[in-house]
Amino acid sequence: MNRYPLWKYILILFTLVFGTLYTLPNFLGESPALQINSGKTTVKVESELIPKIESILKEGGVPSAGVNFDYSGTQAVIRARFADTDTQFKAKAILEHGLNPDQTDPIYTVAFSKLPNTPKWMQKIHALPMVLGLDLQGGAHFLLKVDTEAVLKNKLAAMQASVRSSLKDKEIKHAGISRDSTTVTVKFRDLETRVRARELLSRQMNEANVVDVPVTGTDGDISLQLSVKPDALVTLQNEGVKQNIEALSKRIAGIGVTEPLIQQQGPDRIVVQLPGVQDVAQAKSIIGRTATLEVRLVDETVIGPIDDNTTVPFGSELFKVGRGGPAILYKDPVVTGDAIIGAMATLDENQQPAVSIDLNSEGGRRMGDATRVNVGKRMAFVLFEKGKGELLQVATIQGHFSNKFRTNGMRTSSEAAELALLLRSGALAAPMEVIEERTIGPQLGKENIRKGIYSTMYGFAAIAVFMIIYYMMFGFFSVTALAMNLLLLVGILSTLQATLTLPGMAAIALALGMAIDANVLINERIREELRAGATPQHAILQGFDRAWATILDSNVTTLIVGLALWAFGSGPIKAFAIVHCLGILTSIFSAVFVSRGVVNLWYGRQKKLASVSIGQIWKPTEDAVAK
Repeated sequence: MNRYPLWKYILILFTLVFGTLYTLPNFLGESPALQINSGKTTVKVESELIPKIESILKEGGVPSAGVNFDYSGTQAVIRARFADTDTQFKAKAILEHGLNPDQTDPIYTVAFSKLPNTPKWMQKIHALPMVLGLDLQGGAHFLLKVDTEAVLKNKLAAMQASVRSSLKDKEIKHAGISRDSTTVTVKFRDLETRVRARELLSRQMNEANVVDVPVTGTDGDISLQLSVKPDALVTLQNEGVKQNIEALSKRIAGIGVTEPLIQQQGPDRIVVQLPGVQDVAQAKSIIGRTATLEVRLVDETVIGPIDDNTTVPFGSELFKVGRGGPAILYKDPVVTGDAIIGAMATLDENQQPAVSIDLNSEGGRRMGDATRVNVGKRMAFVLFEKGKGELLQVATIQGHFSNKFRTNGMRTSSEAAELALLLRSGALAAPMEVIEERTIGPQLGKENIRKGIYSTMYGFAAIAVFMIIYYMMFGFFSVTALAMNLLLLVGILSTLQATLTLPGMAAIALALGMAIDANVLINERIREELRAGATPQHAILQGFDRAWATILDSNVTTLIVGLALWAFGSGPIKAFAIVHCLGILTSIFSAVFVSRGVVNLWYGRQKKLASVSIGQIWKPTEDAVAK
C-alpha cells in the first residue's frame, strides 16, 4: 500500500549525496595564500607567469602548496597556497622583490589572501564553499552615486561638436551653435538652409531628436533644436555607470583586494564592497583615484634603437613600459583624455580589428592642427596613473583627421575591445559621490559567523528533541527529513556560489522552522486518521495526501511574499529573500517527498501493521461525544 518505486529512492539517495558533497566544502576551512595581480594597466597576468613564480619561491627556499591561475571577477589573477601564515609572510616579501625589479614602480602586486581547502577533485565538479559576505568577513562598504547629469552634459558637448563638423563637411552655413543643460540649438539665416540642415542631421544622428523651433515675429531666430532621445539617454546613463564600474574594477584589482563586489544598484548607484579592507581612508582614495590619458607625438629626431643609454632631447620624455615601447615622446600633449568622449572597438575597411575614437570640439581642433602637418609620423596614447605613464599604443598618422578617427594595428578583436575600454576608462565617465560608507572589523565578522552557526545548531537540536519526544518514531522521520532539507539548501547555495550574509543565515534558520511545520501538519493528519479508526497503513496514506494541499497553499503564499521581497528589495533584503525562497522549495521537497520515503521504507512493507509510533493519540470518550 505505502511503497515507493525504486527511482524515487534513487532520487532521494542522489539528493543526499549531492547535499553532502556540496555542503562539505563549507566545513573544510581555508589555507593562507597570496594573490598576484597586475600592478599596471598595460600588463596582463597570464598563466605563463606561474613557472616564474614557482622558480622565485624555490630559489627563496619557500615551499608552496600549489600555484594556480584564476579569475577574480573579470580580472586574471594567480594564487599561491601555503601551509601556514609564517610561510605566507616570507613568500610575500620574496615575490615582491622577485617579480618587481624596480620596487618604486611595481609591475605586479602581491596581496594576502585565503584559499579553501577543498580537494581538487571536488573543485573540478565545482564543489566550493559559499562566499562570505562583508558582515561575516569584515571589510569596507561604500554606496556611490553617479552624477548622470554629467554624462548628459558630455553627450551634448559631443553632439555639438558633431553638428559643427557635419555642417562644415556639407558646406551648410549656420549663424551659431549653442548648448544648454538639455539641448543643442543651431541658428540659421534662412528657412531653406534650416531644411537642408534638418535633413542631414536627422539622417546622421540617430540618437537625437531634431525639431524646428517656431519662428516668432518678423525678427525671430530661425533655428533647430537637438535633444537626446529618451531611450538613448537611458542607454547612455547605463553605459556611463558601467564604464565607472569597469574603471573601479581595474583600480581595486590592482591593489589585490580578494573577491571585491562592485555592482550597479538602481539607475545611478554603485555598491562597492572590499572584503578584508579596514582602512576606509585608503579605500576611498583608491575609489576616487583618477587616471589621465594623453595623446603625444613621437620625437622623430631620435634615430636608431632606443634604450637606457639613448640621449633624450630637451622637451621630450622616454617611455619604456607598455605596447610599442620604448619610445621617446614630446612632453606637450596633442590632446588629453578629457577630450575623448567615446571609444569603440570596430573593424577597418579590410575587416581587421580597430578602435574608433571620438573627440570633443576643442580636442578635434587641436588634433586636426597636429595631424595636418604630421602625416606619416607616429603618435602615441599614454595612460598616466600614480604619476607614471604607460604606452597604450604607438600608431602611424595615415592622414589628416580631427573629431573622429580610427587607429588600426590591433591583432585581435579582444585587444581592440581592451584598448577601447582603456581609452574610455582613463577617467571616470561621470563623477561619483560617496553617500554611504561603513566598516566591519574581522573580529565582528567571526563573532557573527559563530552566533549564526550556533543559532542554527541550537534551533535544529531543540526542534529535534521536541519532535522525537512528541511524535516518537515519526518525529525521528521528521528530523531526518529536516536534516536532508538543511543539507540540500546549503548545497544549492554553495553550487550557486551565493554570498552568505547575516540575513541569509537568518533565512536558513527560518527555513528549518517552516520545514518542520509541514511535518507537524502531516503527523497531525495521520493522528486524525488513526483517531477516526483508520488502519495504520491507510492512516499514513491519507495523512500525507490530505496534508499536501494545506502544505502547498501555505508555502505558495509565503513564496509569493519571498518573491516580492526579491523583486523589490535590495542589499540585505534581497539576500534574505533568495535564501528564503530556496528554503521554501527545499522544505516542500524534504517534508513531503523525503519524509514519506523514509516512512514508506520503515512501515510500507509491513502488510499486517497493527500500530505506528506517533505519540499519544487522544480519542474522545463516549460521554464527551454525547455532550
